[in-house]
Amino acid sequence: MRTRLTERFGVEFPLFAFSHCRDVVAAVTNAGGFGVLGAVAYSAERLDEELTWIDAQVGGRPYGVDVLVPGKIDAAAAAPGARLPDLIPEAHRDFVDHLFRKYGVGAHSGPGEIGAAGAGSPGDADDVGRRVTHEGATRLIDVALKHPIGLIASALGPPPPEMVERARAAGVPVAALVGTVEHAARQVAAGADIIVAQGAEAGGHTGEVSTMVLVPQVVDAVAPVPVLAAGGIADGRQVAAALALGAEGVWCGSVWLTTDEAETPPAVKRKMLAATSRDTVRSRSRTGKPARQLRSAWTEEWDGAPDSPGPLGMPLQLLLAEEAMARVGRAAEAGVPGARELANYFVGQVVGQMNQVKPARQVVYEMIEGYADAVERLRAVTDS
Repeated sequence: MRTRLTERFGVEFPLFAFSHCRDVVAAVTNAGGFGVLGAVAYSAERLDEELTWIDAQVGGRPYGVDVLVPGKIDAAAAAPGARLPDLIPEAHRDFVDHLFRKYGVGAHSGPGEIGAAGAGSPGDADDVGRRVTHEGATRLIDVALKHPIGLIASALGPPPPEMVERARAAGVPVAALVGTVEHAARQVAAGADIIVAQGAEAGGHTGEVSTMVLVPQVVDAVAPVPVLAAGGIADGRQVAAALALGAEGVWCGSVWLTTDEAETPPAVKRKMLAATSRDTVRSRSRTGKPARQLRSAWTEEWDGAPDSPGPLGMPLQLLLAEEAMARVGRAAEAGVPGARELANYFVGQVVGQMNQVKPARQVVYEMIEGYADAVERLRAVTDS
């Protein structure tokens, strides 16, 4: 496969794989694609360790880093010197305690304690919340640019000027995720070199416009800036469709969550394998911003229960949810039925196609084979 982005990055396939798992990133990169590590899962120190490990695994092949840089966060959280766990209202902690009692999970871990995958050691809750503030994101960017990365991506807002300046000085292109045409134009004006047009089908933070509608509009609006299509892409037919819409490649996240290498908690992975495409919902219950995830008792209670206090803004809801989900995950693995009802994770509507555990490398090759088959079918149609 040859597009402007395969030429630019020297990769075989224009397949950009977003994951919080270093093993997925390395496996996709070594299979000819382009792995992108989600940095928000790590402290600055841990991110340095993860990238050092990836450097050793990929042998100079290109990979990237994605940093959450939200355009807006809770005003109190942005105040200098604020300790984020102290800003979470008691009503919200009480609601979590209520859910734990209702579903048999046990007592709340308490303010400031956290043990979620990738969050570091207990007691670093303030650091977890800070990773999605300007200050915290800057630390992660500094770490990323000390490594031989081929791309740095900004999600949830235009890349800040210092990010663009530092990346340009290091010769690293900047990608930016968008959910509307207006956002795409804003990102290009801010200095983004590549736009990721992410449709509402996608897992994680998404807008409301579908991929099929969004991608061609963004391609037209930002030309000649290259565009990656994201949202609802898990096989070769969808890759072919994305390129037909004018994209120069695809950005995939959900499809890696059920691979052998994935960081997904086992109880959640089992739920994903059994899920249909109707089993996801856009909810603010995990981060404070609309994010597509598995529908679960957690989303139902926060979004529909009469006694729900409603989600907090980012990063406070993220911090509260990570504290809670750390305990839920442990209880789910211990066999607590209520914990399994609560457990969820970010995933797109394409979860309905994800019904088998496979190595990430195999997923890459099957997507490329499926793409080739789709192109042959189209060629047969045009030649008839």
